[in-house]
Amino acid sequence: MSWLERLRSGLSKTRAQINETAGFMGNDVKDVFNNRLDTIEDLEYALIAADVGRAATEEILEDVRRSEGKNMQQALMDALTLQLEPNASRAEFRKLGFAPQASRVSVQPNGHVIMVIGVNGVGKTTTIAKLGQYYMGRGNSVMFAAGDTFRAAAGAQLGEWGDRLGVPVVQGTDGGDPAAVAYDAATARAARGTDLLFVDTAGRLHNKHNLMEELKKVRRVIEKADPGEPAEVWLVLDAVTGQNGLQQAKKFHESTPLTGVIVTKLDGTAKGGILIPIVRELGVPIKFIGVGESAGDLQPFDSQEFVRALFDVEVPKQ
Repeated sequence: MSWLERLRSGLSKTRAQINETAGFMGNDVKDVFNNRLDTIEDLEYALIAADVGRAATEEILEDVRRSEGKNMQQALMDALTLQLEPNASRAEFRKLGFAPQASRVSVQPNGHVIMVIGVNGVGKTTTIAKLGQYYMGRGNSVMFAAGDTFRAAAGAQLGEWGDRLGVPVVQGTDGGDPAAVAYDAATARAARGTDLLFVDTAGRLHNKHNLMEELKKVRRVIEKADPGEPAEVWLVLDAVTGQNGLQQAKKFHESTPLTGVIVTKLDGTAKGGILIPIVRELGVPIKFIGVGESAGDLQPFDSQEFVRALFDVEVPKQ
């Protein structure tokens, strides 16, 4: 199964939720807007049910209403794509009457060290392993730092992944100082000239001040060991948590400014619309999305590809 087929399959729950909530009587979401403006109110409920959020929903509906002469399905797809572009000037695009030409967000890190953060249970350690496989497959040398020293299983798990992938892993002692592990790993990366270092962190409880302060400390010691790093801070967010996950993301962003978000478990939720408020409210791009357990199920995020998969529309051949 290709990635696009897995993506379409992974978004099936969100697609079904939109259809059911809007009362489309079994029609596919891609067939909803056959120039039927009487479905706008139903669509409003459907978008909110999919966790798109009130503010984004109102903008999307307004964009659709203004799209005179345009196929309504395409108008909705353009409006959704626009909402998923963090750097686009939405007002300017609306003024010109078209959606941005979506392109895959650049996932090549700006530097060498990437901190990976998030609460317990979102799959940070496994995601790091998948990221390692992704970048190694593109010719990069990779290291891991097992900075989750409070959960012994996390260090062991990352160590096993390192052995499996042939990736060096810097380990600390159980219950030891995560910042010390990060410092040692950043120093080792610089000395070896390794392309990328992914630093695992403990499952931070976003409402615990001391743990957030510890994240800041990890960042500071990395910069001390390797000036200018970490170049990236990526948050792993479980799509199943929906708006609760977004609130967590805001707390992390306030404490340790994010440069990107990785959204996992999109295949396990009917709330796939959560990607839109993530982009809008955090103002950072979604770097990767995951729709399954295998390494190939974590792929760079492409807003246009995502919207087409949500509508179960084939991507036109170039």
